[in-house]
Amino acid sequence: MTPLQRRGLETVQKLRGEYVEVPRERGSDPKIGVALGGGSARGLTHIPFIEAIDELGLKPHVIAGTSIGALIGSGWANGQSGAELREHALSALGTLRIITGRLWGAQVRNLGNFFNMQLDARRVVDAFLPEPFPETFAELKTRFYVVATDFQSWHQAVFSDGPLRDAIAGSIAIPTLFKPVPFANHLLVDGGVVNPLPLDQAAADTDILVGIDVNGDPSEQQFHKANHSPVDVWFGSAQIMMHSLTAHMMAAYPPDIYVRPHLGNFAAHEFWRVREILAHVEKDKDNLKRSLERKVEQFIRGQEPTNRAEER
Repeated sequence: MTPLQRRGLETVQKLRGEYVEVPRERGSDPKIGVALGGGSARGLTHIPFIEAIDELGLKPHVIAGTSIGALIGSGWANGQSGAELREHALSALGTLRIITGRLWGAQVRNLGNFFNMQLDARRVVDAFLPEPFPETFAELKTRFYVVATDFQSWHQAVFSDGPLRDAIAGSIAIPTLFKPVPFANHLLVDGGVVNPLPLDQAAADTDILVGIDVNGDPSEQQFHKANHSPVDVWFGSAQIMMHSLTAHMMAAYPPDIYVRPHLGNFAAHEFWRVREILAHVEKDKDNLKRSLERKVEQFIRGQEPTNRAEER
């Protein structure tokens, strides 16, 4: 059962008076669930936050990722450290020339007009995952959930076993930019269409829930610019939709720690600005470390947290 299904079953059992809550064991390390949200290039900021958790000597019990959160989260679930993810990101995305070369090497040839690209998401995943990389979820070191959108049923599709790369490809398949991904009786598009911050998948059987929201916020240019390009309008509209969906998800599954860095200065497609993007959130990284360290100490001491969600 997926975490969402388990929570639904718990709700039914509570309504029937059949639910027996198992008390959490105190005095030991808490189980940490981390939800990595979607945000295209802005999602590169997941890496410093992963480094922060590493530097505290903590390991997540479960990771859930949407879109770029699924791509980066798969490396983390495979045992890569935040520092290793940073090194790989810099080598794979350091310049526009490097990015184009990787896409060309993966036989992604149709790099013409933006709205006529229709990239193959599976080939893009192959181009940017480090090699060697697992083919299945079972080979990962941490429980991992990938969220995509089923274009035919209009519901989210959650994957935690079977082929790994196809699930990630479906999760990153931004409509129009990528062709939909046929996989496991679904026709998949970007997970951010239905669930840009998969707190529901990271919440099950965890003591501390961390949500890392990299969707960003309105930029100064949006307030002062009169003539927006079709690309600006498309990405901006997607961000507005994702912001609204995230608010509803947080109401249903309030995280213990919520991270939302200000990323309005970075466009969703500017992956080649990886160094600037990573450097931009150093203060947010330190804030996350302090908040998470405090939550862990409270758990070990058996104290109830004073705030349900801390925004950093």
